[in-house]
Amino acid sequence: MRIGILIVAYNAVGTLARVLRRIPDDVWRNVEEVVVFDDASPDSTYELAIGYKTLSRLENLTVIKNERNLGYGGNQKLGYQYFMDKGFDVVVLLHGDGQYAPEVLSHMYAPIVAGEADAVFGSRFMPEYGGPLKGGMPLYKYVGNKILSEIERRTLKLDLTEFHSGYRAYGLAALRQIDLSRMTDDFHFDTEIIVKLTHQGFRILEVPIPTFYGDEICHVNGTKYAYYIVRSLVRYHRTVQGSAACAEYAEYLPVAPVTQRDPSHHY
Repeated sequence: MRIGILIVAYNAVGTLARVLRRIPDDVWRNVEEVVVFDDASPDSTYELAIGYKTLSRLENLTVIKNERNLGYGGNQKLGYQYFMDKGFDVVVLLHGDGQYAPEVLSHMYAPIVAGEADAVFGSRFMPEYGGPLKGGMPLYKYVGNKILSEIERRTLKLDLTEFHSGYRAYGLAALRQIDLSRMTDDFHFDTEIIVKLTHQGFRILEVPIPTFYGDEICHVNGTKYAYYIVRSLVRYHRTVQGSAACAEYAEYLPVAPVTQRDPSHHY
């Protein structure tokens, strides 16, 4: 099975090298390609990644810099398409800012390789690592995460402990059936993809991950993010009910019932 790791990076010159160093040796051996997608960072993220590749002599490390900034969701879409075009089977999303532990990368892709899941989400709210507050998650983010996750849990009828982790693995057989083209380029891309995976009946499994928060790693406006999460759920609900045709969920519009033709009618 062909496994790839997608590292999304933006202004990560201070963190990316540590992230790459922390990837375990067995992961480097087991995955076919690790790709850093630098989202047109104005700092030296790209140059640092190229330098790391040169010094480390890692043949399965690829570094790509976008010509323009695509946004968090846009960068993911480009990365997933890269791996799909190359015929990979599994891709793991890792952030270049160090917020998610590379040490547990194999835990992320193992259930998909074993055929137990179509997508795997790392959860900081599972008890194995002591919970998010122990790992430094600010209290306001903890509360906001819990509230939003409960809204999503009830709306989607999906029993996850956390909906807002960016540490994810996808089976590309599933992802190829998801229409990514009209999805947002912003941070709530992660919510839209949960909605689509759930609607289309794919299996989502959670695994525990440790929590880490640092001052340098947050690019998200919390209020704006929460607004767009709720908006995304409303737009999905309205689309599947047929009361709106929201572009990102247009494939889920209910099909108009076919009128039974009078058998006596002849053309």
